[in-house]
Amino acid sequence: MILFRITRTEKRATDLSGMGAFKEGGRWNSHGTYMLYTSENSSLAFLENLVYFEQDNTPSNLFLMSIDLKAEDRLVYTLPIALYPKDWMEKGNLQNKLLGDQLMADRKYVALKIRSAVNPYEFNVLLNPLFPRYHELMKINSVERLKIDSRLSHHQ
Repeated sequence: MILFRITRTEKRATDLSGMGAFKEGGRWNSHGTYMLYTSENSSLAFLENLVYFEQDNTPSNLFLMSIDLKAEDRLVYTLPIALYPKDWMEKGNLQNKLLGDQLMADRKYVALKIRSAVNPYEFNVLLNPLFPRYHELMKINSVERLKIDSRLSHHQ
């Protein structure tokens, strides 16, 4: 499975530790839980980042990582829609965080496949850096500077 992630520095583009999510928390994890947020395609990875940029200030230096996850299907858990917490698309939903924290703590899966709140027709893949053999199952294919269309960096 090829996954994509966007970072603001080239150095972070080689970091698979989940330290950023550990320090800050995210939609699907609490502060103190390691998780690496990735997307099934590069455009969703960009869209997931775009919502955090100031309206007229898309960073000019972004890096796109391509990651090869070499895991059997049984190690990737797709959360059934019936198990999504109520109001899961709402920012700061504690139930999302508790569910993600538990799935990471269980270490049964290397990845959790979950719908994107930005585009619920596509999926993000949340990686578990504490999963046994995590680093054996990951390979960074490439890191490239992302060229940003000027229409996205200067909203009119």
